[in-house]
Amino acid sequence: MPNWRLIAKIMGFLLFIEAGLMMMCQAVCWMYDEGVKAFSPAILTAVVGGIAGLIFGKNTGKKMGRKDGYIVVSLVWVLFTLIGMLPFLSDGHVPDVASAFFETMSGFTSTGATIIDDLDIMPKGLLFWRSITQWIGGIGIVFFTIAILPAFGVGEVKLFAAESTGPLHDKVHPRISVAARWIGGVYVILTLLCIASLMLCGMPTFDAINYALCTTATGGYATHSDLISDLYHSPAIEYVLIFFMFVSGVNYTLIYYTILKGKMKKFFRDAELRAYLIIALGASFICALSLMVKNPLSDVEEAIRQSLFTVISLQTTTGFATVDYTLWPVQLMPVLLFVMFAGACSGSTSGGFKCVRLSIIYRVLKNEFTHILHPRAVTPVRMNGNIVPANVVQTLMGFVALFVCSLFLGAFILALSGVDPNDVHPNFDYYEAFGIAMSSISNVGPGMGYYGPAHSWAILSPIAKFVCSFLMLIGRLEIFPIMILFTRSFWRKG
Repeated sequence: MPNWRLIAKIMGFLLFIEAGLMMMCQAVCWMYDEGVKAFSPAILTAVVGGIAGLIFGKNTGKKMGRKDGYIVVSLVWVLFTLIGMLPFLSDGHVPDVASAFFETMSGFTSTGATIIDDLDIMPKGLLFWRSITQWIGGIGIVFFTIAILPAFGVGEVKLFAAESTGPLHDKVHPRISVAARWIGGVYVILTLLCIASLMLCGMPTFDAINYALCTTATGGYATHSDLISDLYHSPAIEYVLIFFMFVSGVNYTLIYYTILKGKMKKFFRDAELRAYLIIALGASFICALSLMVKNPLSDVEEAIRQSLFTVISLQTTTGFATVDYTLWPVQLMPVLLFVMFAGACSGSTSGGFKCVRLSIIYRVLKNEFTHILHPRAVTPVRMNGNIVPANVVQTLMGFVALFVCSLFLGAFILALSGVDPNDVHPNFDYYEAFGIAMSSISNVGPGMGYYGPAHSWAILSPIAKFVCSFLMLIGRLEIFPIMILFTRSFWRKG
């Protein structure tokens, strides 16, 4: 059975972290004379909950079982969201619980979909809180905990196994806590470099900090409602964001080996990175070519920049936008849906299916064709020269089934819910429901049709907002850690 005392102790530590993050946002409120109304109830709730968890978990052991790890990883995202939504409700800028829960879950899962129509009237403290939720959610709440709370001992491995993304994991260091600190250091360095680059390109300091936090988290929350191109009119800013979105979609272990260890060969020989590059550049080329064919007199550089920005933003599941891509030629929509589905690299802050899984599936299919022609041939699946274990391939097939079933079931429920109870957008169809579901489970942010980058998701019904929130959660945790909690065998003794 789960060790509930140890789980409570870990949750107590985590709630103190959330309280500390909200105190930072409260300091921003004081800087801009916005008072204490928004964050005081949430900070108090987090502190009381943290104290209660530590008291209940006092004198418990450090050894954590696999079940305990899955419970912690699943529970922390829900608990952080429940407490993290209180500032939105206390301030009054978000009207109801469903909307506040949606906005906060979208932040912590680094999805970036929003129900706020006018960001320009939002208090700076709340805007910073939205960015912080994405930044801490991007690296992973529990992964961040592993780095600063090595006192969990053996349990850190179980937490890492439940939190980390992708089917394959390279070891940076034998100790998970040390590896987490090193990878976290890369994350912080990328964030600081992004802030400095945006400021050098002329972006105001507050905006630069928030955009950098959400760029490296591949989250996509903005501080203004206008599109980036309309707001800043700066190709330099767009190119900076393109670069850091792309880099943030690369496996952080690979970045660590390249930057800090100088192993450039490992970087360029990585099979997943090659797949990531092929998809990004191929889709960008198709989009740019289509835009230029549609409007031969258009600026070639602008068409290329818009295509690169949109494709990389969607593939890394960041969700920033410089144009409303839903107005592009209709034949490009399947291309954009595919990059939303594909995602970037495992071990990065991005969501989606992950390029490593697509690479393994490609190799499995290739081997099957070989077996058809040569039944006796022994053709193991290889990635980067290493044989992929059969159990990993089997788990991948299960993930594919769950991902696809969750996607279509979510779209079906969204279509049944009517989505818009107020008929603001009465022409809702299954295509838009599918786009919303794809965006949610892939943690992208903008969807298709009306629910693209030009509008918020405020008109969604309360049921639809909770469905989307659930899809965001299972997408961020890669389905298994959540779904396993609903199985009878998980709760049996032994």
